[in-house]
Amino acid sequence: MNSRNSVAKKLVEKLMQWFKAVKPLVMVLFSGGVDSSVVLATACLSIGCENVLAVTVTSPIRFPEDLEWAKKIASMLGVKHVIVETNELSIKEFVSNPPNRCYICKKHLAGKVIELVKKFNVETIVDGTNADDLKSYRPGIKAFREIGVRSPLAELGIGKEEVRVIAKALNLPNWDRPPMTCLATRIPYGELITIEKLRRIAKAEEIIKSLTGVKLVRVRDHNYIARIEVYPKERKKFFDEELMDRIAYELKNLGYKYVTLDLQGYRSGSLDELLKENRQNSA
Repeated sequence: MNSRNSVAKKLVEKLMQWFKAVKPLVMVLFSGGVDSSVVLATACLSIGCENVLAVTVTSPIRFPEDLEWAKKIASMLGVKHVIVETNELSIKEFVSNPPNRCYICKKHLAGKVIELVKKFNVETIVDGTNADDLKSYRPGIKAFREIGVRSPLAELGIGKEEVRVIAKALNLPNWDRPPMTCLATRIPYGELITIEKLRRIAKAEEIIKSLTGVKLVRVRDHNYIARIEVYPKERKKFFDEELMDRIAYELKNLGYKYVTLDLQGYRSGSLDELLKENRQNSA
């Protein structure tokens, strides 16, 4: 057994022990991403899928492919899967897009979760928050903590890279899937969130992926400006004049006036950088 498999085995054992110490029925808030897939899979391994309930949210701010991945993984594991529809665009506070937007979103979802807890007699609620997530600005975590949601990955100090090691060892088909966040994270704080913007962003990202083949893309929507972020190592895929012209043409057809490539490349929560700067200036 190589060292990578050995690490994965130890991490899986830690997660299984964690789940054996909590009370079923366990509800997993399941996005279809790598983190929550690992949590769901290890819950099934340790306490049996009959004692696990996967809950996935679908809404205008989420990608349809997230739901498809969630259905695929839940079906593969043989776990009961409940899909909940929400509409954050009906929440005035959320639409105004304040810095605690994520808290407002998760607080709204928490109400739906509590309803399911009562309906299915759930005793433990968990999500896929990992240890690295706690190092960044994640106000939504607080909303889930308020209703007792626990995060086994974070509690055990398991970060993003270790999660992928586990996922690969468990033969989860999404083990190398890029991180996905809701479409609202592409819109700067204070700018209204509208269905038109969300659709434009989703279409722009779809176009860029199809034209360049990049694994990850974020189109930050600064009204008339589309600021494109991709993995730093994939920036070179744009270094072709005809390709750049094509991308600019396609995105301008969506309503953008200026199309730019962020020279730093993708970094999680790039729109939070202004929040940090403002806090430092006011200190």
